[in-house]
Amino acid sequence: MTVPDPRVRLVDLRDTALTVEEALAAVSDPAAGGVALFVGTVRQQDHAKAVELLDYSAHPSAIDTLREVAESVLTDEITALAAVHRVGRLAIGDTAVVVAVSAPHRGAALTVCKEMIDTLKARVPIWKHQVFRDGSDEWVGL
Repeated sequence: MTVPDPRVRLVDLRDTALTVEEALAAVSDPAAGGVALFVGTVRQQDHAKAVELLDYSAHPSAIDTLREVAESVLTDEITALAAVHRVGRLAIGDTAVVVAVSAPHRGAALTVCKEMIDTLKARVPIWKHQVFRDGSDEWVGL
């Protein structure tokens, strides 16, 4: 078993509201001169259709995969990383995911933040059930 990288300071799946402040606090460090932040929220429209709500579900392995992804995107320049994803029913405007990355310089933080959210969406087994106002729905990520 490998020892978790201490620079991954917060990795979680939650069925309660997410806060940007928690992620920023997790990556705060006197060695960091830059923090990159991504906040994903539930939008009111997708595919030219009005969205009613989203319902996220996750495979039991999702938290472990989320940590693996977080550790895999780290580079030597990164000070700290935090990633939290919401599960359950979300309304328009709710925060679905927060990723924060700190580094001595902004470039590394920005690059790794983008890689983290892109890889999270591609690899972590979290599925989105999107319900539209017209009564139709779709699953994303299956």
